[in-house]
Amino acid sequence: MALSDLTLADCWAYRPDLAVPADLGAFWARTLGADEPGPAVYEPVDTGLTQIRTHSVTVPGYGGEPVHGWLHLPANATGPLPCVVEYLGYGRGRGLPHEKLFWAAAGFAHLVMDTRGQGWSAAPGATADPHRYPAGTVPGFLTRGVTDPEDFYYRRLIADAVRFAGAAREHPAVDAQRVAVTGVSQGGGLALAVAALFPGVAAAMPDVPFLCDFRRGVQVASRGPYGEIVQYLKLHRDRVDRVFDTLSYFDAAVLAPRASAPALFSIAMMDQVCPPSTCFAAYHRYGGDKELRVYEFNDHEGGEAEQQLEQLAWLRKVLG
Repeated sequence: MALSDLTLADCWAYRPDLAVPADLGAFWARTLGADEPGPAVYEPVDTGLTQIRTHSVTVPGYGGEPVHGWLHLPANATGPLPCVVEYLGYGRGRGLPHEKLFWAAAGFAHLVMDTRGQGWSAAPGATADPHRYPAGTVPGFLTRGVTDPEDFYYRRLIADAVRFAGAAREHPAVDAQRVAVTGVSQGGGLALAVAALFPGVAAAMPDVPFLCDFRRGVQVASRGPYGEIVQYLKLHRDRVDRVFDTLSYFDAAVLAPRASAPALFSIAMMDQVCPPSTCFAAYHRYGGDKELRVYEFNDHEGGEAEQQLEQLAWLRKVLG
C-alpha cells in the first residue's frame, strides 16, 4: 500500500476555501427546531453479563421517527456518570447488546445510536428510514435526496445524532455537563456535526471522519461511499452544482468552525476511503481546542484499539 493522497507535510498545509451556504445556520435551526422531541424510552435487556447493565433505547429522531440504540452502564456505578455517545460507521447497525462494552467497562455511561436504514455490513440494525427516493438513486445513502438539502438522507441522520446527544444529557444516570461524542468514519463525521450543532457537547472524538470536504473526497477516494457520488454524476452530468450545493449543508468540515468543545481527532495517512486531506480540512477548521493522532501507515482502520486507549486517557483528562 502507498500514499494515495497528499503527504503529511502537504496535509498540514492543506486549508481549502470551502463554500458555506448563506443560510447554513438557519437551515439547521429550522431542522432541529421543527418538532419537540418526546422522551427516550429505555427497556432493560438481559445480556447474561454481571458487571454491565444494558438497556434497549428508543429515541424520537428526525420528525419524531423512532431511532434505536443501546445504553450501557457500569453495574455498580453510583452518582451521575460521564457519558460517551457513539455513532456508527457506514453500513453498520447497533449490532448485539454485548458487542461494545469498552466505555462502560471504563466507568462511563455509553449510548450507542443505531443508524436509520443501515445495518447491512458488519452489524445488524433495527431502525427503518421510512422515506422514498426518485429513480436514478445509486445504491447506498449518499445520493438519497442529494439534489435538495430538504430531502437529503443525512439531514435526517444528523438530526437523529443530535437527538441522541440530547437524550444522553437527560438521562438520570448521566452528568449532563460531561457528555462526549465519538465515532469512526461516518460516526466521526456525525460526531463533528453534533459538536457543531449541539452546544451541550463537552468533548468530541472523531476518528478517520467521513462526510468532510465532499468535493475532494469524491475526487480522491479510491474506494468506499464517496464513489456513489461519482457514479451518480457520471449519469446526471447536469446536476454537479446542485449536488455539491446540497452536500455543503452536511459537510462536517463546513460545520466544524461552529464547534467549541475540545476535540481529539485521529487521521490515517494511507486511508483510501476517507482521504487524509479531507480529514485535515475538518481538523484545521475545527472551532474548539483540538489534538490530533496521526497513523502514518494505516488505511481506513486507523488506530483501532490503540486509539481507544488514547481516547480514554484524553477524555479522563478533559472531563475529569
